[in-house]
Amino acid sequence: MTDITKLRNIGIAAHIDSGKTTLSERILFFTGKIHQVVETRSKTGGGPTMDSMDLEREKGITIQSAATYCQWKDYKINLIDTPGHIDFTVEVERALRVLDGAILVLCGVAGVQSQSITVARQMHRYAVPKIAFINKVDRAGANPDKVIGQLEEKLNLKPVMLTMPIGLEDNFEGVVDLIKMKAVYYRGANGEDVIEENIPEHLVDEANRRRITMIERIADFDDNIAEKYLGEEDISIDEIRAAIRKATVALHITPVFVGTAKQHKGIQTLLDGVGYYLPSPTDIPNYALDIDNNEEQVELKVDSKLPTVALAFKLEDGKYGQLTYMKIYQGKIAKGDNLINSSSKKKLKVPRLVRMHSSEMNDIEEAAAGDIIAMFGVDCASGDTFTDGNINYAMTSMHVPTPVVELSIAPKEKSMQVNFSKAMNSFQKEDPTFQVYRDEDSGETVMRGMGELHLEIYVERIKREYNCEVIVGQPKVAYREAITKRADFNYTHKKQTGGSGQFARVAGYIEPMAAEATEVYEFSNKIVGGVIAKEYIPACDKGFGEQLQEGYLIDQPIVGVKVELNDGQMHPVDSSEMAFKLAAKAAIREAVAKAAPILLEPIMKLETSAPEEFQGAVIGQINQRRGMIINTNVEGNYAIVEAEVPLKDMFGYSNDLRGATQGKGEFTMEFLKYSPVPKSVQEEIITNHNESNKK
Repeated sequence: MTDITKLRNIGIAAHIDSGKTTLSERILFFTGKIHQVVETRSKTGGGPTMDSMDLEREKGITIQSAATYCQWKDYKINLIDTPGHIDFTVEVERALRVLDGAILVLCGVAGVQSQSITVARQMHRYAVPKIAFINKVDRAGANPDKVIGQLEEKLNLKPVMLTMPIGLEDNFEGVVDLIKMKAVYYRGANGEDVIEENIPEHLVDEANRRRITMIERIADFDDNIAEKYLGEEDISIDEIRAAIRKATVALHITPVFVGTAKQHKGIQTLLDGVGYYLPSPTDIPNYALDIDNNEEQVELKVDSKLPTVALAFKLEDGKYGQLTYMKIYQGKIAKGDNLINSSSKKKLKVPRLVRMHSSEMNDIEEAAAGDIIAMFGVDCASGDTFTDGNINYAMTSMHVPTPVVELSIAPKEKSMQVNFSKAMNSFQKEDPTFQVYRDEDSGETVMRGMGELHLEIYVERIKREYNCEVIVGQPKVAYREAITKRADFNYTHKKQTGGSGQFARVAGYIEPMAAEATEVYEFSNKIVGGVIAKEYIPACDKGFGEQLQEGYLIDQPIVGVKVELNDGQMHPVDSSEMAFKLAAKAAIREAVAKAAPILLEPIMKLETSAPEEFQGAVIGQINQRRGMIINTNVEGNYAIVEAEVPLKDMFGYSNDLRGATQGKGEFTMEFLKYSPVPKSVQEEIITNHNESNKK
């Protein structure tokens, strides 16, 4: 069995195009997992190991987080390469949920970009200790000090530089290790020979100055280092490393390394840093909820002798069926073991255990607490917890962002319906942000996702993986509805036919919840004196909830509504659950009409960057799209414009931006909040909705 203290479950996360996948390739190369390196946009050789999907290779971006494992010196590393594109943010969320540490990759030229901020926020949400790697320091305009300043200002981190560059841009030769105070060069055809030499004379003063800064930063969090530093005593390499590790795991500091993945420089030093400073599974507390004890929080122990608890954090549909990635938090799992799914209560016999190396599989007999493995033939959903049946625990659920773009989709041929349904079911299981529903009015199948690219990728996957040609509608915005004032209801449902009739009366009021609530509604039962029997209350609750889901203005869910039921009436013979449910639905319909309903639209956080001369054109385009400029600044020769814009007006933006900036503009966009639609726009949306329903 592996020494658990030498195990590292790490992820690589960053803004798109910062070089994450290239860095993963180099890590696999230097750890001996692959024997040649392939560039991300290589026209030959098929593309990087970690981007195993054809689509990933064509687009030069990472879509699914790939898992692999490797060995560096004494350390065993489970590595997840996560996507940087915001549409695939749930993949980043999944990875961070189960990882113990992460490498935050930053471009030495562009520095902290919008997605770096998003990723850092996700790491903060899951309290993931991290080290930063400033990549591309060989590029023109590279400035590691600027990036370190941004880590502090934009991300509120406490960066501590552990390696400094020897030269920059075309002159980048290697790094100075500020702990050992040695110059490190990466020689050989692919930088495989790590040579330590004395620091070049012209850099000695700078290295001494940076080392003092490093020691001072560590001393803020370590009394032993502070005492020795103030007493001008020697501090050993082991003491410095122990102090950095402790402060990193406690989230006080972020060690920073510099290098260039493309030129094979600085990677081995970074790998040493993964071993020295990132936590092992034993360093990170993990908790489960005890279902048999009011979901009380229980700390799990990384101990293979205790009852098993594992989390299915990612699903993939491969040629051999569903592949389920699992992190074992406690206990162990062996081939042939019986496990229980805490959500579905289904029993499962472990059929096959594998370790993943991107799309390749290596069979194993068993795995223990702290490890990440994959399993075949397991029917479950992403986020399900598995135990050995001796305990009834569930892991806390993962944060899932709100899907905001809709697209109608249908198979071209009737004969493809089976494959189409398989694809839809499979994608929903593997991706909680991909949702499918049937529009009852139009009879269309509609899919929802995080953005145009997100849905475009799934459309492409249906064609390639399921051999199913599809017809796709125009992207549509996922609106919500809301009410703006209180309204009372008092509705009697009465139906008399032959035999027993139906009777139910419900009374109460609805009112808006606090602003920007995304919950559908809150139900408050204030019935006294038994005017409605207890057994009918759940039917009322269900009726209210169902009607709010159906909407009022354009058939979109009504959110942020509090419903109070405080009076009613029943009949000894004619009342039933169905009668009260129907009464509740009709009561809500009437009440919403009186409660001044409005439409809410998704507002996106937009960050656009383009050469400075195009700043006016970029701002003009955002203003035309009802955007509100939040901030503009110029870094290098690039103007960066931050804005909040309605999603409705952002379709086709990428083409317009390219046209206005000679193809040099880039943007990232993520969901921010739902906000009321302006009255004139609301009327236009309702008119269009009513007209399309008539067709």
